[in-house]
Amino acid sequence: MDIEKDKKSIPQTGIDITPDVAGGTYSNMAMVSHSPADFVVDFLCMLPGMPRPLVKSRIVMAPEHAKRLLMALNENVGKYESMFGEITLSQNQPSIVNAFNKLPKGEA
Repeated sequence: MDIEKDKKSIPQTGIDITPDVAGGTYSNMAMVSHSPADFVVDFLCMLPGMPRPLVKSRIVMAPEHAKRLLMALNENVGKYESMFGEITLSQNQPSIVNAFNKLPKGEA
């Protein structure tokens, strides 16, 4: 594989990241909700001794961006699994968590 050729074929965009963001935020749970206009992804952390999960970060995005994120995650999980093996899912955890189902629907 010609790495230099691959680097040239990928469009480069300049981004900046502050040191506090560069360190990342640990999350071991996520909740996804949506309205006709937006997707909301809450990244949570649940550790032993905590009575409830704590939302560490909330990302709000347009439906088009949510679909692009889905496609990027699918592509990257595939690449990861081809290099390191299949990611196995625990049988005792739900595959989808959505706490917003119990909330009344908002109107604008």
